[in-house]
Amino acid sequence: MEIRTVSIKDAARLLEIYAPYVEKTAVSFEYDVPTEAEFESRISKTLAEYPYLAAEENGVILGYAYASAFHGRQAYKHCVETSIYVAQEARCRGIGRALYTALEEILFRQNVYTLYACVTKTDQADDAHLTDGSLRFHDKLGYKPVGEHRQCGYKFEKWYSVAWLEKQLGQKPEHPEPFVPFPQL
Repeated sequence: MEIRTVSIKDAARLLEIYAPYVEKTAVSFEYDVPTEAEFESRISKTLAEYPYLAAEENGVILGYAYASAFHGRQAYKHCVETSIYVAQEARCRGIGRALYTALEEILFRQNVYTLYACVTKTDQADDAHLTDGSLRFHDKLGYKPVGEHRQCGYKFEKWYSVAWLEKQLGQKPEHPEPFVPFPQL
């Protein structure tokens, strides 16, 4: 398996991976699958500042992860929100861990010290559209709960909560170096 930077030409495959999360799960709060053009725009916008990585095996992308701004204000530049999606048929093979490991290495070089993940939660043990898999995954990688927005998202005719998780990449320096945009690494 190879971890590499995504390009615009990967949009169709990334969209294939993402679409089931929109259509069949509450993992994504989008109701409609974006168009390929919209996905290309999202990739381009992300790569202007942050890493956007794909895990590829035998020429097929099996998952992807990226970072985005946690908030737009300059003081937040040393923290990001992370996102990850793995193809349904490729889950539980270590792809997510490999993607996040590579992502964290790059983010640390960008002078990012705190990662946040926003993970959908359900109050039902047998929810047809959501499991606790993402929460367990992030827990294994060292993310800790820092907050929750109760029943803030409505999808599939029910309310879902989101948990905010946090991971420190290292000791924060008293005077950090400036954030380095991904293309400048």
